Amino acid sequence: MDKLRKMVEGEGNTFWSYLGCELVGADENEVCIALQAGPQHTNVMGIVHGGVLTSLMDQAMGMVAMGSRQMQSCVTTNLNVHFLSAMRQGALEVKARILHQAGRTITTEAEVRNGEGTLGCISTATFRVLHKQPSD
Repeated sequence: MDKLRKMVEGEGNTFWSYLGCELVGADENEVCIALQAGPQHTNVMGIVHGGVLTSLMDQAMGMVAMGSRQMQSCVTTNLNVHFLSAMRQGALEVKARILHQAGRTITTEAEVRNGEGTLGCISTATFRVLHKQPSD
């Protein structure tokens, strides 16, 4: 958790901070992040934009993938999303877990729930662990 926390503390000008994410908890098998969804996160129908929800799940799954590999860099190679219930402004929580690891491939799953516990969407993703780059 400390390594993930240090990683996001330095994310001042990245998509993480642009979205307004907060790291709630983490270990090598699960990551929990939160977002206080505001008007900037909604679409013209007044619900949280699907791209925001997808980004949250991708972020959480990427973090758990990296955490499971001692912060080795990983990239998303496949992402599958199912939208189940409209999410509105307010507290959102994302939990991501490792499903499977083999070689340099990590399969994960995530879900987004609102403050009342309503399941808004679920996702699975596959990540590829990058080769370590030699030091310059």
